[in-house]
Amino acid sequence: MKYKSQKVAYWFFGLCMLLLSLQIIYGFIMGFARIGFDGLHDFIPFNTARAVHTNLLVVWLLTGFMGAAYYIIPEEAQRELVNVKLAYVQLISLAIVGVVAVVGYHFNHWEGRKFLEIPRELDFLVVVNVLLFLGLILATLFKGKQKTTTSLVLTMGLLFAALLYLPGMIWFDSQVMDSFFRWWVVHLWVEGVWELIMGGILSFLLIKLTGIDREVIEKWLYVIVGLTFLSGLLGTGHHYYFIGVNKIWLVVGGIFSALEPLAFLAMALFAVNMYRKGEKSHPNKIALYWTIGASIVSFIGAGLLGFAHTLPQTNLYTHGTLVTAMHGHLAFWGAYAMIVLAIISYALPNLTGRKRYDSSQGRMAFWLSNIGMLGMTVAFGVAGVAQVYMERKMKMDFMDVQNEISIHFVVLVICATMFTVGISLFIYDFFKHGKPTDEALEKKPNNGNSSKEINNIPNVKVVYSEETN
Repeated sequence: MKYKSQKVAYWFFGLCMLLLSLQIIYGFIMGFARIGFDGLHDFIPFNTARAVHTNLLVVWLLTGFMGAAYYIIPEEAQRELVNVKLAYVQLISLAIVGVVAVVGYHFNHWEGRKFLEIPRELDFLVVVNVLLFLGLILATLFKGKQKTTTSLVLTMGLLFAALLYLPGMIWFDSQVMDSFFRWWVVHLWVEGVWELIMGGILSFLLIKLTGIDREVIEKWLYVIVGLTFLSGLLGTGHHYYFIGVNKIWLVVGGIFSALEPLAFLAMALFAVNMYRKGEKSHPNKIALYWTIGASIVSFIGAGLLGFAHTLPQTNLYTHGTLVTAMHGHLAFWGAYAMIVLAIISYALPNLTGRKRYDSSQGRMAFWLSNIGMLGMTVAFGVAGVAQVYMERKMKMDFMDVQNEISIHFVVLVICATMFTVGISLFIYDFFKHGKPTDEALEKKPNNGNSSKEINNIPNVKVVYSEETN
């Protein structure tokens, strides 16, 4: 690592691992319930498990994005974080809010709005926490020696994510109005500003891992930002088809939803093209796997599978079925979970000084988790198509259909087990690296000489870090 304050990122990544583990546990509770093993129902009913599962997803990804920012921004700005103590305060307060929210769900203390179940009083604590985070990041960036496109896109994504949380806090008596603005948070996060965050992290990783000139990579970022805003903003309309809004959204939502895969296609082409052109053989192959994998899987999960069921003519049948779960799982995994695991894989050796670049656990973690997630996606997809046919065409009762498709959840649980083994290996590798240490800090010349001056001294070699770019 280049700056001591980057160590803050490690503890955010550690919280990520804990929250991801809890999310998987609650996923298994739901999976077993769907095949008839619902022994925990009196304590953790299905709706509670689902709320915890989905909210933990959002929180651990946001925690990962924050950790990524605390690692990337000091390096891009070329200065230490402005206040390390406040960063730790922000981490602890974020963890406390998460714990209180999850415990509250088990006592039916929530708003009942999907993905935004968190009680209103905790909403205000989230806003304070995020404002503190943004204050630290923005102050570090603007006091820094440079402001790169990579850091600005990442910061812009984080800032807009905070602003778009606010519409979800507005109270409406109308279900239509509430749903309308709820999607400003949910859709414009995951299919809008989070893509900017992903693009910023992806750009940083490709600069470090491929050796391609920064200007070339950052020009691609402009293309991605443009496609994201072109398609993502009005693509929100595909959530408005059947909630009572004007029918114009059938046209607007349909057209711009069809364009949304372009942003993810651009990311996939961007990453693969940079990798193929790269002249740098970086030793951290695991980080490279996660980076390239994130761009490709996000295009399949978020782009193609999203397009497959968001057009009005298709969505009329697939809306509210397991087809949505098929798309959602692979989209979140590829677009956001994998990019968080990529930055963790890259940062850990630099933070701890332990160069576990090529461990067998790391490679198995990558392949088992991805194969397991692909299997889960197929199981959801087959179950969803069967559900659509029986419910929409054969007019069967909802619960009768759930009994008929329960066999697909046996396959899903098996694939989820493979996925969990992969994630467990990743977490094992995370802790095997150990804690961050000051010995991992890059040594800088302390005599005031520039590198040019040092190069002119006889018999002195300058060894550049692998991160120099």
